[in-house]
Amino acid sequence: MEFAELKELLAQFDDSTIREFDLNNGDFHLYLSKNEQRVTQPLPVPVAQPPAVETAEAIPAPVQPAEVAVEAGQTVDSPLVGVAYLSGAPGEPAFKQVGDTVAVGDTLCIVEAMKIMNEINSDVAGTVTDILIQNEDVVEYGQALFRIV
Repeated sequence: MEFAELKELLAQFDDSTIREFDLNNGDFHLYLSKNEQRVTQPLPVPVAQPPAVETAEAIPAPVQPAEVAVEAGQTVDSPLVGVAYLSGAPGEPAFKQVGDTVAVGDTLCIVEAMKIMNEINSDVAGTVTDILIQNEDVVEYGQALFRIV
């Protein structure tokens, strides 16, 4: 790929609504992403200082690790790469919203891949607690789309 072609491709990607782009052409591979990468660092665990003791051998109290918040429920993950749509057509209400009850087999969203609209159905029953994507987001294989409790 020539530099001018690459420069034009980058400009078009920057001006588009596409969130990710992956180009594989023989020995040339290009991956572009506008998605935010959030790297979380573990919080330091404070070390408790034992109270001052007059004895020569003081035994420090054990330090309890900080509790980690765990999200409840199960996620419904994308079975393919494509563009996710939360409703059947522009202007229509979303298939499901936070707080809606879902049954196994209910349509949650559509993922368009290679001009084919693929309905993503719930494989669990419960209540939608989180919608982890926005309408028209580019989603990856295995990316969590919905959290259902």
